[in-house]
Amino acid sequence: MQPQSRWLSRVLLIVLATPLLAQAYLDDAVERARKAFAVPGIAVAVVKDGKVVVAKGYGVRRVGDPAPVTARTLFGIASNTKIFTAAALAMLVEEGKLAWEDRVVDRLPGFQMSDPYVTREMRIRDLLCHRSGLGLGAGDLMFFPATDLSEADILYRLRFVPLATSFRSEYAYDNILYTVAGAVIRQVSGKPWAAFIQERFFAPLGMRSSRTSIRELLPGDDVVAPHVLVGEALQPMRHMPLDNSAPCGAIVSSAEDLSKWVLALLAKGDLGGGTRLFSEKQSKILTTPLTLLSVGEPPAALAEAKAQFAAYAMGLGVTDYRGQLKVSHTGGLQGMVSEVTLLPQQNLGIVVLTNQENGAAFQAITKTVLDHFLGAPPKDWVASYLEVQNQRKAKAKATVTQATSARNLKSAPSLPLASYAGRYRDPWYGDILLSVQDGKLALQFTHTPALSGTLEHWQYDTFVVRWQDRSLDADAYLTFSLKPNGTLGQARMEAVSPSTDFSFDFQDLVLSPVAAGAAPY
Repeated sequence: MQPQSRWLSRVLLIVLATPLLAQAYLDDAVERARKAFAVPGIAVAVVKDGKVVVAKGYGVRRVGDPAPVTARTLFGIASNTKIFTAAALAMLVEEGKLAWEDRVVDRLPGFQMSDPYVTREMRIRDLLCHRSGLGLGAGDLMFFPATDLSEADILYRLRFVPLATSFRSEYAYDNILYTVAGAVIRQVSGKPWAAFIQERFFAPLGMRSSRTSIRELLPGDDVVAPHVLVGEALQPMRHMPLDNSAPCGAIVSSAEDLSKWVLALLAKGDLGGGTRLFSEKQSKILTTPLTLLSVGEPPAALAEAKAQFAAYAMGLGVTDYRGQLKVSHTGGLQGMVSEVTLLPQQNLGIVVLTNQENGAAFQAITKTVLDHFLGAPPKDWVASYLEVQNQRKAKAKATVTQATSARNLKSAPSLPLASYAGRYRDPWYGDILLSVQDGKLALQFTHTPALSGTLEHWQYDTFVVRWQDRSLDADAYLTFSLKPNGTLGQARMEAVSPSTDFSFDFQDLVLSPVAAGAAPY
């Protein structure tokens, strides 16, 4: 054991005698996580027994700038937005304006999935628990990376997104149905999702700094810059707006504001003084498992985190940790990731916000705090997650290396490069343009400015798209099929690396050539 780890072990054994002593273990874990995972800034809040015991920032908002992260610094919380959307529907159910078993199509007459049966049978609660039959991240390319499609465009095009499984048969995380949920909130309440969240959550909870869109931030606001690693270099980025899919991930908040939200969740909606956000009954419904998840063996370095069960409720995951019920969710945007965790039986809540897209940092910090309050045997979670991260990177690199070594370097495309150029169309995303530039094929997703790149021949009629924005870390194969007469048929895509974020759902695209002069889509 390293000397630093031995010191951490002693700190973890400290009894919560004073707030100052209690915070020493956290400060050490956060700073080591920042260094190990190259995270410029982190904010943490810990609530226990109805009180905020820690609300603190670490590091800087932007690499190269000394402005510090504080408890009030704003971060994009991404999918931690989902429980707000689910709770908003719970409020409407409680008010008698909606029922969980209402058919979505009865509330949104224009709603349509690719299967008529699913369209007819989809209920309000089905929007929130990832069992619709859609594949993992299906449709995400309509809003991630940022697109020019409107919410109305996305809701219409949902009908063309293919299903991967039968209805309610399997768990597959999606974002797009939370956009539908936001439309239901607007239809039933008469208020846009953003206004509902502001009026019914931010105002009564005193979340004064929180926003429902990154576009609402003003010059001079205390907000982090997102960061990604490009090679070994940490690179700050611009914020990516999610206004066209806001209910699934657009909220911007701080450790201080989210501590108020976590206190309300732990209190089952009770704000004190006879005021409630929602009833205890609806609180229980929101956290009741609806979709079971498979539970596998964690990597050896994380063996202590093995769960006995896992499920998804509505906007929250439900599992166990060291014999305790755990309710939690993570959030991921390009350049920012976060986690919110509740141990209801311990009346304990933890918020970890980061401005780099490395989930290992928040996971290590969260488990360090959980173990502290549970009196668990000391464990260096930072070192453990670093070990697992290195293993996963090596495995992903080996997969790409193996594919590279197995390709046929002597093969050539079936057609001249100019023959592949043109407009291609997917029924749900829309158009993708291929052109010849400087002797190479260039590709542009017409609704997504960031998805612009050049094609390198891989083998046969498969090319690799190298995105101009290297921070995307999402290079993809593009494979063309030919018709019997030798002309182009469909083209399909898939990610090169297994570590590519699932929201780059290239595999769901079915690209067909479009006749010259056809109207854009």
